[in-house]
Amino acid sequence: MYIGLDLGTSALKAVLIDESQAVLAEASVPLTAVRPEPGWSEQAPATWLDAADAAFQALAAERSLGSVRGIGLSGQMHGATLLDADDEVLRPCILWNDTRSAVEAAELDADPQFRAVTGNIVFPGFTAPKLVWVARHEPAVFARVAKVLLPKDYLRLWLTGEAVAEMSDAAGTSWLDVAQRDWSDDLLAATGLSREQMPRLVEGSEVSGVIRAELARRWGLAKDVIVAGGGGDNAASAVGVGVVKAGDGFVSLGTSGVLFAASDAYRPDPATAVHTFCHALPGTWHQMGVILAAADALNWFAGIAGQPSATLTGVLGALQAPGRALFLPYLGGERTPHNDASIRGSFLHLDHTMDQAALTRTVLEGVTHAIRDSFDALSATGTQINRLIAVGGGSKSDYWIEAIATSLNMPIALPADGDFGGAFGAARLGLMAATGAGPEIATPPQIARTIEPDPSLTGAFAQAHARYRASYSAVKGLS
Repeated sequence: MYIGLDLGTSALKAVLIDESQAVLAEASVPLTAVRPEPGWSEQAPATWLDAADAAFQALAAERSLGSVRGIGLSGQMHGATLLDADDEVLRPCILWNDTRSAVEAAELDADPQFRAVTGNIVFPGFTAPKLVWVARHEPAVFARVAKVLLPKDYLRLWLTGEAVAEMSDAAGTSWLDVAQRDWSDDLLAATGLSREQMPRLVEGSEVSGVIRAELARRWGLAKDVIVAGGGGDNAASAVGVGVVKAGDGFVSLGTSGVLFAASDAYRPDPATAVHTFCHALPGTWHQMGVILAAADALNWFAGIAGQPSATLTGVLGALQAPGRALFLPYLGGERTPHNDASIRGSFLHLDHTMDQAALTRTVLEGVTHAIRDSFDALSATGTQINRLIAVGGGSKSDYWIEAIATSLNMPIALPADGDFGGAFGAARLGLMAATGAGPEIATPPQIARTIEPDPSLTGAFAQAHARYRASYSAVKGLS
């Protein structure tokens, strides 16, 4: 048996699979981010450990864990978890959707070596500018930093006692030479750090350590259970849905929105604001367009409407052509294609005819247009997507998936039962590390159905997307 842990922003999820990759048990423990200042987003790393313990206990309550051979880790990317020489946490983790370091990110991005070495823009949410911010605003904390770990790798430290990262997550720090799959001493030095403050690197399907004896006893595990490198949340999700070779892709409608394409070569194009990262498997890379608020935007509106998001989307009926109203889903800034930490969300062109259903459609359309932005950005790099699968909580809305399929003019497949996200992909990586298996086990899930684009509405969605793009330029100065 194998366990996958996915440390998300709003929950830690765990799955237990058997040798045939059938899911035997699942657990989910909620987490909360705090926003002490506008644009800030933090979590206390101790809450991750409590959540992981609760998840293991929940799995153990359903199944004996004595036959577990491997554990894989997936997690939210870019978070800055700062430790002192005794591995004590120095401050709350600064999360991926924290934009406080926009000034520092712009300064690093102006240094040509960062794009040249990492293949990416230095975004405010990435790890390196956060450390520069800490050095400027919390110098006493910065002076004590002995290790910088990504969120899932802090879990790994607790699980194994080893400070280790893997390539897909490390690629989102702005310190990794993404082509060479190694830390860049020059980029580290440019932010006042050194290789000694970084974790050791492994591939996602390699062994990173062995579970600590104390935890093995606590959860009923064997003493030699290995922990795999794992992957950043999107790379692990890709392993979970079998998106591991060129031409394969997925669209994720989670807290953030992602359009992900696997690649067999390193083909960066930073100017498009597309992310070019290492995949969680050796010798592979991936590209993705990222929008910061996808299901998060719908949940925000649902909170205002006082209705569950599923209730709002469940009464929309057949797909309609977008109306004149527009929603720009930039509630906390945007990455692809704008790299704009200051822009904020907007409703435009509202009138007296707008009711709750019309506003819901407008929110879904706004995120759909943002996904189309990412699709166009990926296409501009020469990346082709031949097969697209939908994952994430938002994929439960047929209306939303049909809107995206129609906007992209591409069929979108929906997996059959089960959550094939980061936790399942992490479990697969744990299986690979424990058994020596390779990417051949990362097969696509059984497809329940495929949602086709509506050819009668593709033109209307294209026109609405053009107005959406023009609206960003119009409101940018006002933000």
